[in-house]
Amino acid sequence: MNAQNLFSHIGQSKIFKNRAVLVSDFVPVHLPHRETEIKRLVQILSPALWQSRPNNVFIYGLTGTGKTAVVRHVLGMLAEESKRRNVDVGIVYINAKKDDTSYRVLFQIGRQLNLNLPFTGLSVSEVYFRIVDHMEKLKKVVIISIDEIDYLVRDTNSNLLYKLTRINSDLSNSQVTLIGITNDTKALEYLDPRVKSSLGEEELVFAPYNADQLKDILYSRCNDAFFENVLEENVVPYIAALAAKDHGDARKAVDLLRKAGEVAEREGRDKVSTEDVKEALKEIEVDTALEVVTKLPLHSKIILASIAELSRTKKIVVTGDILLKYTLLCNKLGLEVLTPRRVSEIINELDMVGIISTKILNRGRYGRTKRIALNVEVDNIWKAFKKDDLLNSLYQ
Repeated sequence: MNAQNLFSHIGQSKIFKNRAVLVSDFVPVHLPHRETEIKRLVQILSPALWQSRPNNVFIYGLTGTGKTAVVRHVLGMLAEESKRRNVDVGIVYINAKKDDTSYRVLFQIGRQLNLNLPFTGLSVSEVYFRIVDHMEKLKKVVIISIDEIDYLVRDTNSNLLYKLTRINSDLSNSQVTLIGITNDTKALEYLDPRVKSSLGEEELVFAPYNADQLKDILYSRCNDAFFENVLEENVVPYIAALAAKDHGDARKAVDLLRKAGEVAEREGRDKVSTEDVKEALKEIEVDTALEVVTKLPLHSKIILASIAELSRTKKIVVTGDILLKYTLLCNKLGLEVLTPRRVSEIINELDMVGIISTKILNRGRYGRTKRIALNVEVDNIWKAFKKDDLLNSLYQ
């Protein structure tokens, strides 16, 4: 006797009309409250239609402020218009967090320009010169957009960014424009002055969205994403208010809206409520905590465990507390303790990935210290720890 197929009883979704509208890499046709930035980027890149090199552009703003969506939207329009005018413009998009080595970045540039390159086996310099040679044969303007370019700024193993900003000196038949995108507003400060002056020919700053703007963004997705009357009236304003408190992050707002719909769908309901949003927020925090914990090096995990454990019993957690707790946990595991300076660096790294936040406290004649707070619920951190063999055994 054949077992029943568990998919057989699953019918059409009562919630989602088109779930894809709410995924992170979806680029909508209309981008509310970014009309000014779109027009400015179009103005900057328009010389490409006359086969002239546009200025390089550096774009920065906090996560979820529409930088990537605007760039991809504008590049899509440019590709469409250049094709209509029969003007050949090369367009390359790279995410330096995903393609996180110089070789991978160059490999992507080559691949998107239809140049066959081996996955490995060549030096970075050899790949660079092959790309330059290929571009010379193309005889066109090439626009290279590098998202999360700060990952290249931190790449101390190569001069790739410097080479890319100087690539036009190696070309005579083609020209290259660079678009750098970053969430780190201080990224320009880390750059070599020569790179900074070249990459920052034009600058665009994306301000965080406010609650009203976030509502417009969410409503603009709802009609395509959900069936009519699926969302209770207060769902979108509630999500917008939450996201506005979190630096106006539209990406998180859209993710939370999708997740809330999935919670309602999983429970077999035909309406999405604020209770579904609250449950979705908990699940997202657990997923975020698990993703961060899984990828952290050993001592970073132990320092995060120290912060989480202290947060259960103390309202204010400072660096000195963490050092003491971290030392105790290392001794318990039989591990060598890192220096206070390295512990402080790891705390900064945890701040950068967003799982904690830090604030300098001035204690007068006692000097300064850092106040550290978790950005997710302590219980969600522990749930993530339970899926890590080392940390789970530590708290058995």
